[in-house]
Amino acid sequence: MPKRTWNKKTGRAGLTLLLVVFLIPGCAGLPPIYTVAGGTGTYLVRKGDSLYSIAFRYGLDYKSLARINGVRPPYTIYVGQLIRLRGSAKLPEKDSAPVASLPPSRSTSKVSKAPAPPVAPVSSWRWPLKGKVINPFSLAQPVNKGIDIAGDIGDTVSAAADGVVVYAGGNLRGYGQLVIVKHNDSFLSAYGNNEKMLVKEGEKVKAGKSIARVGKTAANVEMLHFEIRREGKPVDPLKYLPRQQP
Repeated sequence: MPKRTWNKKTGRAGLTLLLVVFLIPGCAGLPPIYTVAGGTGTYLVRKGDSLYSIAFRYGLDYKSLARINGVRPPYTIYVGQLIRLRGSAKLPEKDSAPVASLPPSRSTSKVSKAPAPPVAPVSSWRWPLKGKVINPFSLAQPVNKGIDIAGDIGDTVSAAADGVVVYAGGNLRGYGQLVIVKHNDSFLSAYGNNEKMLVKEGEKVKAGKSIARVGKTAANVEMLHFEIRREGKPVDPLKYLPRQQP
């Protein structure tokens, strides 16, 4: 037990004890998620994190997460910073098809809700890897927030559309070496389970550019895990990708 002393001028003993108690969860190897006064869930930023990877980890919209934490573009965060999670936009319960344009309403009602802002389209999508889909998208058990595409270890993984790399690392459990590409304010794509990453954060990529190499899972399955997220929500990539030729 540490010796307890009290400095009337600084009160340092009390402050030191508070910090030690707060940091214990991280030392125990648990996910750095904390609960503070009022029950607000917070995340302690670690080396290699980005605002995009934190939002991706918890299924949140990065713009909403940035707004409630007062983080402005280019969304720079710092190691040791506490990010509030509660209050950020949650995921809708069900997936839906790509948004189609609707004709103007002919309602004569004087009271109407403002229309939701349109989801920005992506000019074109392409397959990040040519191969058989061995595990489809599913939000029911067993959950798969993307599709798993069979490949051979070392195969080239390509960007599915033009964008900028907003995460390239291995901090997200279950995704291995992961690359996340931002295409616009609405769409992100993610490429997991890589043997090697060929791009860095901040790098602009064109559709078809090599961004990674296929790796294998803990179960020794060689494949790419691919996701598309719209407004933070996972959607079925097969609703956006062109049909593969047999």
